[in-house]
Order: sequence, then structure tokens, then C-alpha cells
Amino acid sequence: MQPMRILVIEDNPGDVRLIREAFRETGSQAEFQVAEDGEQALALLRRQPPYIEALRPNLILLDLNLPKLDGKQVLAQIKSDESLRSIPVIILSSSHSREDVFNSYNGYANCYIPKPIMFDDFIKVAKGITDFWVRVVSLPDRPHFHTARPY
Repeated sequence: MQPMRILVIEDNPGDVRLIREAFRETGSQAEFQVAEDGEQALALLRRQPPYIEALRPNLILLDLNLPKLDGKQVLAQIKSDESLRSIPVIILSSSHSREDVFNSYNGYANCYIPKPIMFDDFIKVAKGITDFWVRVVSLPDRPHFHTARPY
């Protein structure tokens, strides 16, 4: 089984480090790509320069509070793009707002997880993501249609 490729769209380097460490603690063999803002994330996903060699992620962890394009805008663009919409998007946000949760699901996020504060809780979240998205469900490797930029 190939390692899970996860795109982390997060502007806080400390949170990126926590996510990587938490997944490592679970024994996950995940490979991470990181985008620090919404524009970079979309360029990476669309394999625009300088990301023309980027591999398609199996899963996206998306923060809502991002510079340039916020997470809601990124989610909307991913889910409206036929070549990207099949990639599961997990919102991982510090917001506990009922409105943010509702709007995320309404925008076709696959799930919403409030960011844990304690590292042990980050490990539990990473384990839950790994158990479900790696061991339970089947994810598409690539789109089932032809695109100008095939993966």
C-alpha cells in the first residue's frame, strides 16, 4: 500500500509541525505537502508553475483562516472543479462557530474537526483520520475522466 498523500493547507508553521508530529506518533506513513495560503494551495492542486510536478493528494486538511484566499473560498474552488472535487477535504480549524461548521458542510467539506489544543488530542485526531481515511474507506487515486493535466 502506498503512503497517504496529504495536502495541509495551513499558514501557521506551529500547527503544521503539530500535524506532522501527531501523524508520525500514530505510525502513519503519510507524505505531506504544505500550502501556506489559499492561492498557493490552488496552484499546487492545479499543478500550475512552479508545482507542475506535484502529486495529487489523497486527502486535504484545510484551515479556514488563511491569507490571500480563505479556506471557504478554497473549498468552494476545489468542490467546483471537476478534476479536484473527488479529493476529500477535512476542515481542521480553530473555529468552533456553528456557522463555520454549517457553511463547511454546506460547501461539501467531507468533515469538520475543531483543532485540538493539546498535543495528545492532536494525536487522537491524527489516529482517527488515519483509521478512517486510510484503513476503512477506499479513496480514488485519480479522476475517472480525462483532463488536460492528468495525474
